[in-house]
Amino acid sequence: MIRKLILITPLLLLIIISVFLFFFIIENKDPNKPPSVLLNKELPEFELVNLFDDKEIFSKQNFDDKKLLINFFASWCIPCKAEHPLLIKIQNDYKDLIIIGVNFKDKKKDAVEFLNENGNPYHYVGFDDKGSVGLEFGVFGLPETFITNRDGKIIYKHIGPITKKILTDEIVPLLK
Repeated sequence: MIRKLILITPLLLLIIISVFLFFFIIENKDPNKPPSVLLNKELPEFELVNLFDDKEIFSKQNFDDKKLLINFFASWCIPCKAEHPLLIKIQNDYKDLIIIGVNFKDKKKDAVEFLNENGNPYHYVGFDDKGSVGLEFGVFGLPETFITNRDGKIIYKHIGPITKKILTDEIVPLLK
């Protein structure tokens, strides 16, 4: 009996894994697009201290009736550095879009230095050193980017760096 169980167990595991992979491939799941409970929901409440001025605080209420791109980044994040020039391009090309940077679990000095050296694509930069705002957005990796419509609903979420292809195929159509 134990011998049969030893022979059958790996076979059952192989079948279960094969079925899972088959459905994963059939449904064409993209690991950069996991389902998000926030899609088509209202932007979570947030309040952030300005990275460059500790006395200035901004919140969700500052952006009523505005289309937003919210980008979670850190100076230590290599993929964040890779997408940075594209964020600058977005800022230059879409003047009516408000771009908010959320510096996530970083050292303030390092974040300021990063933006001073590489350019600042953000209209507002919040400092989330404890990660509490990131938690409200469900951030679990950097970079993560969200786009809202003018009604304050999240219409797009991307995990990972923005590439030229993603910008052209996914983001630009949402910004028109």
